Amino acid sequence: MCQIKTVLYYEECESILGPLTIISTDKGICRLDFGTLNENLPSLQAWMAKFFIKGELVHAPLKLASAIDQLKSYFNGTLREFVMDFDLYGTPFQKKVWEQLAGIPYGTTCSYKEVASGIGAPKAVRAVGSANNQNPVPVFIPCHRVIGSNGALVGYGGGLDKKEILLSIEHNSCQKTS
Repeated sequence: MCQIKTVLYYEECESILGPLTIISTDKGICRLDFGTLNENLPSLQAWMAKFFIKGELVHAPLKLASAIDQLKSYFNGTLREFVMDFDLYGTPFQKKVWEQLAGIPYGTTCSYKEVASGIGAPKAVRAVGSANNQNPVPVFIPCHRVIGSNGALVGYGGGLDKKEILLSIEHNSCQKTS
C-alpha cells in the first residue's frame, strides 16, 4: 500500500481536562488527544504508520483557532454543537459507529446496546465498545455520552474522570436553561 503524504497541522491548548492536542489535515480535524504533543507523539506515529500517512507536523495555531475557540465555549457550557470538518481514519464499521455517536444529543446519554441497535447491528455491542474506544476525536464526537446498560459510567479512553467532567458540563448547562 502506498503512503499518503500530507501535512498534519497541530495546536495544543489547556482545558478543564488538562492539556489537549488537536491535529488536522487540509480536509479537517483528524485527532484530538489528551495531553501534549510530546506525550502523544508515540501514539501519533503509530496511528500514522497504521494508516500509511507520511507527513510533517506543522504548528498551526491560526488554522486550528476555530476548533480551540469551540472547545473553550463547550467547556464553559455555552456551546452545544461543534461545527467543523473532520478527516477521520478508521474502518467502515468504526466510521458508522462514530457517525451514530455524533447524533447523540447534547446532555443525554445512551447505552452501547442502543448505539449497536442504531447502526443496525444489535448484537455488535462489544464491537461498538471497541469502535467507541478508537474514536479519534473525543469530545468533538461525543463518545463520553455512551454508558453501560445499567446506567454506569464505563470505559473512556481519556479516563472515567474526564468522562464525568464532560457529562457534568453538559448536565449543568442543561440545568441552567431549564
